Parts: sequence; C-alpha cells; structure tokens
Amino acid sequence: MFKLKANTLGVVLAVLGVILFSAKAIMVKLAYHYEIDSVSLLLLRMLFSLPVYVVIAFVTRKQTNQSIKKTDYLWLVFFGFVGYYLASYFDFEGLQYIKAGLERIVLFVYPTLVLIISRLFLKTKISRIQIFAIFLTYLGVLTAFSGELDLSSENLYLGVGLIFMSALTYAMYLVGSGWLIPKFGVVRFTSYAMIISTICVLLHYIFTHEIDLLGYPQEVYFLGIGMAILSTIIPSFMVSKSIELIGSSNFSIIASIGPISTILLAYIVLGEQLNASQLIGTIIVIVGVSLVSRKAKK
Repeated sequence: MFKLKANTLGVVLAVLGVILFSAKAIMVKLAYHYEIDSVSLLLLRMLFSLPVYVVIAFVTRKQTNQSIKKTDYLWLVFFGFVGYYLASYFDFEGLQYIKAGLERIVLFVYPTLVLIISRLFLKTKISRIQIFAIFLTYLGVLTAFSGELDLSSENLYLGVGLIFMSALTYAMYLVGSGWLIPKFGVVRFTSYAMIISTICVLLHYIFTHEIDLLGYPQEVYFLGIGMAILSTIIPSFMVSKSIELIGSSNFSIIASIGPISTILLAYIVLGEQLNASQLIGTIIVIVGVSLVSRKAKK
C-alpha cells in the first residue's frame, strides 16, 4: 500500500484543512442574509459539531500520558478558550462588516504573529530575513486593504480590527497547540479544545441572548451543519495532525493558500468582485510568509 512520508502527509493535510476552514467565511456570509447574529450562528456551528467531539473524547479518555501535568490541563482550557472561541467570535463579528476576501487576507497575518509570539515566550530568534518577511506581509495587507478603503466608513476599520484580533488569538492557539499536542495526542487535544470552546460559546450566548435557536429559516441550519462538518470537524483534526507532523511554523506558511481559496470562492459563490489591489496584496503576503517558512525549515 502506498504511504506518504510524514512531511508530505503533513503538507497535504495542511492544504486540505486550510481550504476547508476558508470555506467557513463563505457560509457565514451566506447565513447573514437570513438576519442571524454572529453569536447565534457560531453557537449553531459548535453545537452541530459537539456530539462528534464528545464521542471521540469519551472513546479516547483512557489514553493517558504520564508526562501530562495538572497545569497542562489548565493550559488546554486556556487555548481552547482562545483558539476556537475567541478567534471564531472575532472572525464572525468581523465578517459582518467586511468582505470574505478581505477577511481572509487580514486573517493571514497570523503566521507572522506566530513568529513574534514564539520570540517573546519561547525565546526563538528572529533573523533579518524574518523581519523583512514580516514587513512584506503587512505591506501586502495594507495593499489589499487600500482597495476597499473608505474614510467615511467606521465599520470597515471595526471589521478589520476584529479580524486582526481573530488572527492574534489564533496565532496564540497555534503556538500553544504545537506544545500541547505531543502530550495529549492529536485526537484528544482537538476534541478537548473544541468541547471547551463550545462551552464558552454556549455561556456567551446564555448571558447575552434570549434562548431561541429554532426560529431561523431551514437554510441557516443547513449552513450550520455544513460549517460543522466541512469547516470545523474535518479540518480541525487535519490541522492538528499537520501541526504534529510539520510544526506550527511550517503549517502557518502553508496557510498561504487560504486567501486565494477564499477570494476565489467569494467570487464564485458570493459574486464578490476581484480587484487588482486584492490580488497584488495577496501575492505580497504569500511572498513574505514564504520567507518565514523557508527560515523555519532550516
């Protein structure tokens, strides 16, 4: 039987996982046509996903690792809160104000944030090449952003700010997951983190909304199921396994296909227009983060 090498398998899983995660932005934008708020939509996504993670967590509960400490569980709770609750919440909120293509480009600054966080907390050295790559990445974001710049619209800046917060919290999750996955294992870590995130979203909903999830059109529930299966469950395990195989730094660069896939999907599904500044900005971002990736592989 044909077997992929570990690095190759990691790259394949990363590519597929990123594309599936990117499709989430399209489904979110489609769901917003039915006047559902971001927290309710996020809760539907997580609730439809929850049974799968609970079953997997139950099945793997006896797979213990002697190196796991009590503090590791506390870190797991923290990164579950940050990675798939805060990051998703900021992302869903931001998508109410900006286009899906711009969302994916701004969100793509997270590889450079991974590098910075690793430098601050793990004492990883940053070379001149990496500094230049960071400069290129943000230049690309500014170039793409200029295509939709509207000085009279405060919502545009709000949307970009929210998506940047999503990128920052997701970068924190990636750094943390690269450290915890070897201890818990891919399946257990992913299931536990997603269960924690779902609890956080549910609490957020209970404290901020009247409980009423049954009054939306059926299209909203179909989109929720689609996000749960295609853009949550499947890619979450793909991404975790990829991080285990190739590391968080290498995974983050492979995510360069994210902006491209989302822009193309937005063009095909949502009818959003492609403009020169978006394309040029995306290319600059990919070049910049590619330099980071090459340095990380050495």
